[in-house]
Amino acid sequence: MNRTLLLVSAAGLLALGALFVGKPPPPAVPPPPPVTDTSHTVARPDDAPATTVLPLVVAQPADGAVTLSGKLSGAYVSAGPSEVFAWMELKARPAAPGRRVPVNLALVVDRSGSMAGQKLRDARRAATELVQRLTPEDRLALIHYGTDVTAFPSRPVTQAVRQELLAAIDAIRDDGSTNISGGLNEAARALRPHVNEYRVSRAILLSDGQPTEGLVEDRDLMKLARQLRDEGITVSALGVGEDFHTTLMRGMAEQGGGFSGFIDDSAQLAEVFSRELDQATSTVARRVELRLDLPPEVRDAQVMGLPATREANTVKVPLYDLAGDQSVRVVVKLTLDAQPTPAPRPLLDAHVSYTDVARDTPAQTALTLSASVTQDTALVRANLDKDVRVHATRALGTQHMVAAAEEMKRGNRSGALTLLRNARKVFGASSHALQGELADLEQTEAAYGKAANDGDVARETRKLYKKTMKNFGQNNAY
Repeated sequence: MNRTLLLVSAAGLLALGALFVGKPPPPAVPPPPPVTDTSHTVARPDDAPATTVLPLVVAQPADGAVTLSGKLSGAYVSAGPSEVFAWMELKARPAAPGRRVPVNLALVVDRSGSMAGQKLRDARRAATELVQRLTPEDRLALIHYGTDVTAFPSRPVTQAVRQELLAAIDAIRDDGSTNISGGLNEAARALRPHVNEYRVSRAILLSDGQPTEGLVEDRDLMKLARQLRDEGITVSALGVGEDFHTTLMRGMAEQGGGFSGFIDDSAQLAEVFSRELDQATSTVARRVELRLDLPPEVRDAQVMGLPATREANTVKVPLYDLAGDQSVRVVVKLTLDAQPTPAPRPLLDAHVSYTDVARDTPAQTALTLSASVTQDTALVRANLDKDVRVHATRALGTQHMVAAAEEMKRGNRSGALTLLRNARKVFGASSHALQGELADLEQTEAAYGKAANDGDVARETRKLYKKTMKNFGQNNAY
């Protein structure tokens, strides 16, 4: 028996050895990322407050519908691997007094079953008030969708057409699923024939739920919105209630060049539709796009809080249509690997292209941001711009807020609260300048901590998303 046991044990050891011999080695641990200079954004305990204010670089030409200005976070950057932040602001010129741009609109209303009751009543009332404000110079197509789509053709809003539209709005009844792409495609068909006739064409999409018919993937719906923008049709995506897809509606607005809405109370729809009309009729620049050309020293460019695509050494950032006096701030983190140079060298060439609505012509403006490269870290720190440092700190902290909103959606309460605390630590580096952001975070933490149900969590998540957009310098959300 002992011999048998010995043979069995030996066989087991051989089998176990064969398993170890055949087992692949564990994957190699990737090397840590290179250490970069973040001293200009993350303050050290012994740091003296930054007091330097670098001159603002203003783009040329500066007399168009959009002005572009900006600067880097320092006059010097460290040699070798390092980071620098660029801050830029695009601002639209004031609209001409008394001037109203005629608009080519399509109103796309969700009438799916989930809109039943007060939401649909408020949507009808808001649509009615919008129609009452349009003039015979404007065109409107009315589309409402559930599983199927009903479309009323685009026509100038004469008094007779107005009455027909009001009757059609009054007759909308809830029915079916949520076919967002079907509604948007019908809007495009109605708007396309008049894009060249009107300087502003816009689809205003309203939904209270997740897409369940037609295109249902986020990327496909965002791609559709981008295609319409490229055709000259702006897309605004407004979510109402507690169940709409926040990320989708925001993404469609970003790709479509319009506004996004986070509307908890459907009673606010009339005001939002009215603001959409005001924004459309005072548009001074549309199809706005920021292009960043990177020199060889710049290894990467991260646009904070905005969608961007990179092709070779060019980064493209689609932006929203700008009404008079409207603006957008852009913060970009540049990762460098540069050799010392005594004279300033270009680190970023920024170009803004757009359609000037008043002139109905393409236009552009551009600027170059430069800095000297040095091995003297004390010189780098002595020439940091205090304002850009605040913008960069705000953007870095807001990244944690975006991540916190995602964890809220997943139901990960502890993870969300940890990320909110991380954001507070980052903002604390410039607490004297970011008191408002810190107060907002405290309010969010308190409200989220008291959230008693999924509806409360959803509301706090939407509020946090809106705060992040404001912090990133975007002014195209309700």
